[in-house]
Amino acid sequence: MTLPPLPPFDESAAITKVRMAEDGWNSCNPEKVAQAYTPDCRWRNRAEIFRGHERVIEFLTRKWARELDYRLIKELWAYHSNRIAVRFAYEYHDDTGSWFRAYGNENWEFAENGLMRQRIASINDVPITKQERLFHWPLGRRPDEHPGLSALGL
Repeated sequence: MTLPPLPPFDESAAITKVRMAEDGWNSCNPEKVAQAYTPDCRWRNRAEIFRGHERVIEFLTRKWARELDYRLIKELWAYHSNRIAVRFAYEYHDDTGSWFRAYGNENWEFAENGLMRQRIASINDVPITKQERLFHWPLGRRPDEHPGLSALGL
């Protein structure tokens, strides 16, 4: 299986890859998201370190069971050859109705077939009020006309 664009990345390909990842994660579909990774992919997400599709699906299933009304924006930070660095923010609420905005950075490494083989994420959560929310599109893909992180001052 291949998932274009393929490395080595130029700026346009890196931007496309970032948007594809954002769209996948905004689907909140663990099986769909896992398809973008190599079967033996390595992840570090906050303090969790694991490997492989099954663990990705388990992790994302748990994540989206507790992070409700999840909306994410990713933005390209840098790229080189088969690596992309991304900054992101997402908003969600928990089962008590408390809202949060999570800020983070990801380092990605891709296999020759365009699947991600390594994802390293550092993330911080900040409590926000419902009125402080900035991500107001319907659940799913962020509309093209919705501002990105830089335009929102994040």
